[in-house]
Amino acid sequence: MSGTGLHTGARTEATFLPAPPGQGIVFRRTDLPGRPEIPARLTEVEAVERRTAIGKGETTIHTVEHLLAAIAAHEIDDLVIELTGPEPPILDGSFQPYFDALAEAEPVETGGEPVLLTVRAPFRVTEGDAEYVVAPAKALRLTVTIEWPHPLIGRQSGSYTVTSQTFARELAPARTFGFASEVEALKAKGLIKGASTASAIVLDERGLADGGKLRWPDEFVRHKAADIVGDLALTGARIRAHIVAERPSHGGNIALARALARAAQRTAPPAMDIGRIMDVLPHRYPLLLVDRIVEVEGQERIVGIKNVTINEPFFQGHFPGHPIMPGVLIIEAMAQVGGMLLMSHFEGQNVEDKVVYFMSLDNVKFRRPVVPGDQIRFELEMLQFRGKTCRMKGVGYVDGQVVAEAEMMAMVTDK
Repeated sequence: MSGTGLHTGARTEATFLPAPPGQGIVFRRTDLPGRPEIPARLTEVEAVERRTAIGKGETTIHTVEHLLAAIAAHEIDDLVIELTGPEPPILDGSFQPYFDALAEAEPVETGGEPVLLTVRAPFRVTEGDAEYVVAPAKALRLTVTIEWPHPLIGRQSGSYTVTSQTFARELAPARTFGFASEVEALKAKGLIKGASTASAIVLDERGLADGGKLRWPDEFVRHKAADIVGDLALTGARIRAHIVAERPSHGGNIALARALARAAQRTAPPAMDIGRIMDVLPHRYPLLLVDRIVEVEGQERIVGIKNVTINEPFFQGHFPGHPIMPGVLIIEAMAQVGGMLLMSHFEGQNVEDKVVYFMSLDNVKFRRPVVPGDQIRFELEMLQFRGKTCRMKGVGYVDGQVVAEAEMMAMVTDK
């Protein structure tokens, strides 16, 4: 697919290529030295003003949401997208050209199981003016409401169960839109360099600029609903939930995606099971506090799980009758997940003779108690790595709510 980028104005070609099972969606910048690859993941989100951009610095890719929505609607889990520039073409401003191209490419099933995010209990997400309520559902269902003080928009609502068929029929043709009164301000910010009435709905004070025509009277809310599909694709999973969105935005959608990633149940084979964990960590009962590693992103980020049960030995003496997991053990479990990340830097070497020692803890905060039945999700990010020493930031979540956070320094040394 070839064309001009909406915000950068760059002439770009996007090519879809097959990928091995389990890789996920990955962009490849063929115009840059080394052909750097940027995974379509929340950790790569760089900007959310008027579009969703991923990557860092010169590798940044702008306006990925239209292309990702088409991919998600087809339930394509593994794909390489080669780009010859910093932004996929905007084409006619809708999702349909990408959706149709992918259909013509005839996606096929491969080995393995898709990653699913399912919701166990309702929760709410607020980001600026955007508000979302998420509830359990067997499929992705969107109920979306937008509101603008314009005679063609006003207050519009729509509800859609997202399947390949319904996306093609009800959402894919809906185009992006903007207001003529905002053009100069947005251009001053370096945005909409490639915008035109051929690639977007442009509204003046009373109606459509340049004699444009709508594909539906409520085309505006349909486009916003499909934008949510594209932004949620950055979770790297298929979403199974009912999302009620009020005044959604890209910033709100990304906050929603992050909340879903933390609060929803992720069904996928573990990145590392307990056998692999025990191969790396020297800890054993009762102080092995990591049950599995569910995500590993290179050597920069790791996510681990600790299941807390009433059978934990520390509950016998820590507030008997009112069992609460000791805060120091929450931090110890977080550190063990961090140890797995640190040891990944020595992959290929014999790690049996090495051990991780933690040197300092800073900015430790406990936000809420952890009790039997909770599952703690630890997210560790590598802040700095030099030689055998590193600095990491960790956050622990239960049902999407922060229970503890800390910054820690650690080093790998010989036993």
